[in-house]
Amino acid sequence: MHTCLRKIILLLLTFAMPIMASAQVGSHRNDFSIGFNGGYTMSQIAFVPKVPQKMLGGKTFGFTTRYVCEKYFNSVCAVQAEVNYAELGWKENILSIDDEPCINTVTGLPEEYERRIRYIQIPLLAQLGFGREVSGGKFFVNLGPQFGLKLSESTNTNFEFKNAFHTNPERVNSVVAQDTMSVDKNFDYGITAGLGFEYSLKRAGHILFEARYYYGLGNIFPATKADFFSRSNHNTIVFKAAYLFDIIRTRNAKRK
Repeated sequence: MHTCLRKIILLLLTFAMPIMASAQVGSHRNDFSIGFNGGYTMSQIAFVPKVPQKMLGGKTFGFTTRYVCEKYFNSVCAVQAEVNYAELGWKENILSIDDEPCINTVTGLPEEYERRIRYIQIPLLAQLGFGREVSGGKFFVNLGPQFGLKLSESTNTNFEFKNAFHTNPERVNSVVAQDTMSVDKNFDYGITAGLGFEYSLKRAGHILFEARYYYGLGNIFPATKADFFSRSNHNTIVFKAAYLFDIIRTRNAKRK
């Protein structure tokens, strides 16, 4: 088994232990909510050899479902699943030898390159919240695996790849293989974790705000000894908001 995968399983089991323990002594819940979410992504690719980059901004939106199974003192245990559209990728930081933007000697413009990769993503999250269930707020943490399926990719640049060094001899970004390579792996997977705040209205649902980090365990390019890159995985920060409304509520439950 892959070393990173073993670490994830151990981490998930560690995270789930308080939930399983509370199931023995907590107050049972059978609450099911659905809703929608949207937000902003900030992405890079962890290339080895290294490629200097800036954060690439993109959008994300989708559907959220959540099942709350237990209340233990002020902690609320739940599982959450989402189906999201997300834009990931990278934006290169192309510099000259004096650490200034590299000017193309043909166009006279700073060189730019970005690759946008569009995915359908499915995070499966264990959630632990601390605070009020109704008419108030609580903080929560999310942790779990995430899976993605590539829909498409596109490139935005203002220089010709074959002339990258001929037209600007002071260019210091020597790693350019990624500029002409198509994403080889359509399936992506990794681990995601988030920290957020939820405000629950008495009868109108739940409003959630969250900052989330996604670390990809798969590479977007081949990574054998014969390939150029030994690593090319996603690193993404996500800021998002969601609105959930209750479909099923536990009867006669004492809530605070």
